[in-house]
Amino acid sequence: MNKINRKLEYALMALKYMSQKIPGELTTAKEVSDSFHTPFDATARVMQQMAQKGGILRAEYGANGGYQITKDLAKVSIHDLVEVVEGPTALVKCLHKEAPCEIQGTCNIVSPITALNDRLTDFYKSLSLKELLVERVAMPAKKSSEAVAHG
Repeated sequence: MNKINRKLEYALMALKYMSQKIPGELTTAKEVSDSFHTPFDATARVMQQMAQKGGILRAEYGANGGYQITKDLAKVSIHDLVEVVEGPTALVKCLHKEAPCEIQGTCNIVSPITALNDRLTDFYKSLSLKELLVERVAMPAKKSSEAVAHG
């Protein structure tokens, strides 16, 4: 259900790694790639996207260049990062305005899927990268029936 793609994983890995460094210290795509055994080209591309499209990172070019985090991760949502790395997203084709679905006129789930998409988008907008990567994300409490079944 609602899987994140590899590019987003690489972006999150890079940001978590970089957030643990001394502020201002540069990090190269090769360093991230080597640390986590991710493909260099894909890792370099997402770091470049975070610098060019999102302004989350700043690139410093040259022999001793690299990237550093420039935005406060508490003010960048997971939704913001998804849009930087993947572009505008929606759960289903009919929610993309550029390429409408061919059965949209007869579909009986447009309204509930739109509501689901809106709720997920709101959740992703409410979850900061700092919460996700640095702090512990609070998990909803289990319902008492689940606690009994698993207890």
